[in-house]
Amino acid sequence: MSTWNVILWDLDGTLTDPKLGITKSVQYALSHLGIQETNLEKLTAFIGPPLIESFSRFYDMDSATARRAVDLYREYFAKSGIFENEVVDGIPDLLAHLSQGGKTMYIATSKPTVFAIQIVHHFRMDRYFQDVIGSNLDHTRTEKHEVIQYVLSLLHQHPKADIVMIGDRKHDVLGATKNGIDSIAVEFGYGSHEELVDANPTLIANSVTELTRILS
Repeated sequence: MSTWNVILWDLDGTLTDPKLGITKSVQYALSHLGIQETNLEKLTAFIGPPLIESFSRFYDMDSATARRAVDLYREYFAKSGIFENEVVDGIPDLLAHLSQGGKTMYIATSKPTVFAIQIVHHFRMDRYFQDVIGSNLDHTRTEKHEVIQYVLSLLHQHPKADIVMIGDRKHDVLGATKNGIDSIAVEFGYGSHEELVDANPTLIANSVTELTRILS
């Protein structure tokens, strides 16, 4: 097994493919704000980053409107979008392998904790994780570096060299770097190769098979 004994996992795009649920939730929010977006593919850019950041960036919303958009997003997501989702092929076997190898694992996601817990439980992955840490519903702790910082506060007995963050977007890599821990960027999610390379992760894995090799 790898030298990292503690593994922090991103959720969306890394453990699960939430494309349908997230894009339909964004579409719902936009429609209630008078913006008709019929191309769900265009909305895949919302997978990974904090939602407020994405609504502001892609639709030029001010802070108040972006917060309203997030609240509308959650209306659809809580009822339907949360389970319009599927586990990435090979991930259950990898998690089982790492758990059997004695690894300590946490989920560190920008998704609200309450939703992340439901998803992890729904797909029966909760047995592999010490805890599921995400953002708060009051729009605090939404940045990935803040989520990672909170998880590290629970791991003060572990040296940072013992910990790695795994994710599919630059936010995962940059959040890890800001907190002084290693990162593995995965290319089977929603971040482009260029995005991930520019973020300068410790390692890049282009498939679950390669990620398994790196961690074993």
